Amino acid sequence: MNIYIYVYIIMCLICMYVFIIFMCVAAGGKFDYDLLVIGGGSGGLAVLKKLGQKVAVLDYVEPSVTKWDAQKYGWQIPQPVSHDWATLAESVQNYVKSLNWGHRVQLQDRKVKYMNMKGSLVDDHTVRCLSSRGKEVRVPGALEFGISSDDLFWLKETPGKTLVVGASYVGLECAGFLTGIGLEATVMVRSIALRGFDQQMSRLVTDYMQGYGTRFCWDCVPKKVEKLPSGLLQVTWTDSRTGQDHQDTFNSVLWAVGRAPETGTLNLQQVGVELDGDTRKVMVADDERTSVPNIYAIGDIAQLTPTAIHAGKLLARRLAGLSSQLMDYSNVPTTVFTPLEYGCVGLSEEEAERRYGKDKVEVYHAFYKPLEFTVAERELRQCYIKVVCERDGDQKVVGLHFTGPNAGEVTQGFALSLRCGLSYAQLRDSVGIHPTCAEELTKIYITKRSGLDATVTGC
Repeated sequence: MNIYIYVYIIMCLICMYVFIIFMCVAAGGKFDYDLLVIGGGSGGLAVLKKLGQKVAVLDYVEPSVTKWDAQKYGWQIPQPVSHDWATLAESVQNYVKSLNWGHRVQLQDRKVKYMNMKGSLVDDHTVRCLSSRGKEVRVPGALEFGISSDDLFWLKETPGKTLVVGASYVGLECAGFLTGIGLEATVMVRSIALRGFDQQMSRLVTDYMQGYGTRFCWDCVPKKVEKLPSGLLQVTWTDSRTGQDHQDTFNSVLWAVGRAPETGTLNLQQVGVELDGDTRKVMVADDERTSVPNIYAIGDIAQLTPTAIHAGKLLARRLAGLSSQLMDYSNVPTTVFTPLEYGCVGLSEEEAERRYGKDKVEVYHAFYKPLEFTVAERELRQCYIKVVCERDGDQKVVGLHFTGPNAGEVTQGFALSLRCGLSYAQLRDSVGIHPTCAEELTKIYITKRSGLDATVTGC
């Protein structure tokens, strides 16, 4: 288990919590600031650090359970191997503190006014500060007794036996991490895991996690959470397949059911900012401009967080008159940092078939065994590669999927190739670095259509 991956995960979760971003651009020196950013997450900081104008940021996060106060990561090596939660939590907290302090110093160096406040719009050029927000509770006991992914490393004691409600990448990453340090973790899945990702790859991830020790409750919906006199949390849920209710007790219940954009307190519609009727996300044009010309939105409040940093940099350059380049939201790579990592870029197999038609899609695939697993004599059947191509012409690659060690590193490199129009022939003509997992992509030749065994047996 690579603890650095989990430190990275918690940092991503913390950055995602701030729903970035709104900007009010001034004109002709009429206003206090040329640019005001609401939300100091990844995208907001990217914008601020690129501008030399008079700018300010409103950044306040109201934690769901714990306070964000902020040896190394808790492992005690002498046999029997054990894990100390308090040591791990302290180390992660200190690391997060150091990153946050670094951002504050950079903002100060750039003469950015930092205000630990929340904001709402009064009109298209005026922002009012806020200090609190309401919360919606749908499952009795969820708010009183549950935690979110933001709270995990701020717990003073080990979370113990944990129920993770939700099978998004956040839920699976948290459950995988908890299993990895020897805790009992159960994932409750309403329908499918990793919605929006390639579902064959998703099943490989969850199959591995089950073999790794994580439990799954499929097609189940939580009904209520009650705290027992013993301090344990009794969870009641309904099995959607049978309609029957079930109960079990847990030390912790972690909610990972998705993050709604925090648009309710921002007074957006009153100043004319249009929201999506279903998702409540901000509607934006190709240049991140909202329906109010001088207000822009990036990040979770409008798009996906992984794009926020790059989108913020490009937006800052456009606002400063230095460029006209727009953010390209196609072929954005991502990785799920579960015990078996899953990296992808481009279209899933399902989306490619919907877009082009099943007969016009060619899928090359292969199972492989990483060298490091061979040396350690680890049995593994979920390391798998899939390359989704257009069937006609030069077989342009439209999707690439990879489960295995260092999936993020592998996917980051091939993502550039896809953006440059990678074809299957070019992939096959590439020279692989031996012996690496990424090399397997250059050797791939078996199509799903052929029905041949996709297991790689050697060089």
